[in-house]
Amino acid sequence: MIRIGQVARGAGVSVRAVRYYEQQGLLDVDRTPSGQRRYRPDAIERVRLVRQMYAAGMTSRTIVTLLPPVELNHADPDQHSLVRAERDRTRARIDDLQALLSRLDHVIVSSHTRA
Repeated sequence: MIRIGQVARGAGVSVRAVRYYEQQGLLDVDRTPSGQRRYRPDAIERVRLVRQMYAAGMTSRTIVTLLPPVELNHADPDQHSLVRAERDRTRARIDDLQALLSRLDHVIVSSHTRA
């Protein structure tokens, strides 16, 4: 078991973020008799995954639902449609970001040739 600070450092987030993920039901925690938080070592990887999902624009509610099939690499029939919908939404977001990246690249190239 590891402490909250170790989870935060390992995942590159603040201790406050780890507490928030716990409050949202995204991260399991055990407590010592004195009340200190203890996490399984795989909590670091879970926090990284949660951060990716938030960065993709998912809500806490969606993340809670998607974590089990994503971590198990298998969706049951009830989860399958949500997984597919989020995959399609994420793909569209990536396409939009790629288009923006191309425009920024164009500005850089055209600005460089004028300088």
